[in-house]
Amino acid sequence: MPSTGRTAVIGVPARELLLARGGRGRSVEVGLRQAIRDGALAAGTRLPSSRDLAAQLGVARGTVTAAYTQLVAEGYLTAKRGSGTTVAAVTAGVEEAAPAVRSARWGFDLRPGIPALGAFPRAEWQAAAKAGLASLSDDELGYPDPAGLPALRAELASYLGRVRSLPAADVVVTHGVAEGQALLAFLLRADGHRAIAVENPTHPGSAEVFAAHGLRPVPVPVDEDGLDVAALARSGCRAVLVTSAHQFPLGVVLGPARRRALVEWARGCDGIVLEDDYDAEHRYDRPAVGPVRTIDRERVAYLGSVSKVLAPALRLGWLVPPPALRERVVQRKRFSDLGCSPLPQAALAHLLRTGGYDRHLRRTRQLYRRRRDALLDAVAAHLPDWRPHGVAAGLHVVLRLPEGSDDAALERAAARRGVHAPALRGYTLDGRTPFPGLVVGYAATSPDRLRAAVREIAAVPAAEYR
Repeated sequence: MPSTGRTAVIGVPARELLLARGGRGRSVEVGLRQAIRDGALAAGTRLPSSRDLAAQLGVARGTVTAAYTQLVAEGYLTAKRGSGTTVAAVTAGVEEAAPAVRSARWGFDLRPGIPALGAFPRAEWQAAAKAGLASLSDDELGYPDPAGLPALRAELASYLGRVRSLPAADVVVTHGVAEGQALLAFLLRADGHRAIAVENPTHPGSAEVFAAHGLRPVPVPVDEDGLDVAALARSGCRAVLVTSAHQFPLGVVLGPARRRALVEWARGCDGIVLEDDYDAEHRYDRPAVGPVRTIDRERVAYLGSVSKVLAPALRLGWLVPPPALRERVVQRKRFSDLGCSPLPQAALAHLLRTGGYDRHLRRTRQLYRRRRDALLDAVAAHLPDWRPHGVAAGLHVVLRLPEGSDDAALERAAARRGVHAPALRGYTLDGRTPFPGLVVGYAATSPDRLRAAVREIAAVPAAEYR
């Protein structure tokens, strides 16, 4: 029911909805949240005052006040003095939304790397954008500092220090990890590098960025302890890209001995490590291991972005280069695009400063864990011979197929049934994989649709891929 400018009345069906989820007390908060997600309370609906709603529901006024306060903090409601409390413009069905990535081609798009775009905190971002703009001086509306807005650099340094134990005073704001890789690739090429080692399997986009800047990607195998540093040493490369906290796509963690060996390798050959910390915040069993950058800031360039936490469309990330490279990185950034826009930078700075980023991360971490569990339960029920890998963190899992399977053939067969589940083979540079598998993203798909997608995959006759 859209707002009419008058206070909405919570009718009998709505009262039953709000109190049907277990007793009183917190059930008001739970019921309101679910009613907004389900679309029963539409964006723009103005809710009764806390006193009136408490009377309608037969609960204490403090119960309603606490529920309103919590839901305002989460971005489901907005409250303005003199205007009451209103349902924010969040997407209906945020908790279990339909897949965020849809196309006419796919019924189920399970590509990895896409967060729940329907859960993007629109109301909080709008408020942050407004507050961020108000905080900018007239001078800051001119051509930006190519290193990034000072306020955002300060907030990122604080955040990375708190969450990743990373001293990050030299942070440079980028248009995502891809631009950070491109900036470093340009400098590596200028310094005489002609090749760069990459984990195998890896994200194909990273290899494409390096190749576009004149660096030949050299595959280095990954095992249960992460990158094979001995194989790296044999490659002849003096630069390497690693995803140490949660290897993409296999999900393994770079082990302690390998971390030390990697730093020793870089020191011994005058090399550099590019560390892509792409989804370390999404760890479900324990805190993620610290970045390799914490061991040696002189040899490790650290990259990250908001793409997996908020949305790729923001195109905001960060690069913490070795101190010896920072000025050259900033200079290259200036020559490349004069710097990122201060407006979204100011919004992100506000979101970090006020805790909105952390709140959103807490909400989505719970959401993704439920979706991951739904996927794993469906696989256990319908594909019991398949083995999940990398389940402790991230936005995807790798499903290991029975030995002798052809994962590329299965990808094609699943596609004929409307399911896009990429084969592990597609993430290698040489076609060799440790096992046949599917790389399945679950963050952007609701539990019901994940279950349905697994049923479709399970319906593919084994003869089509074995």
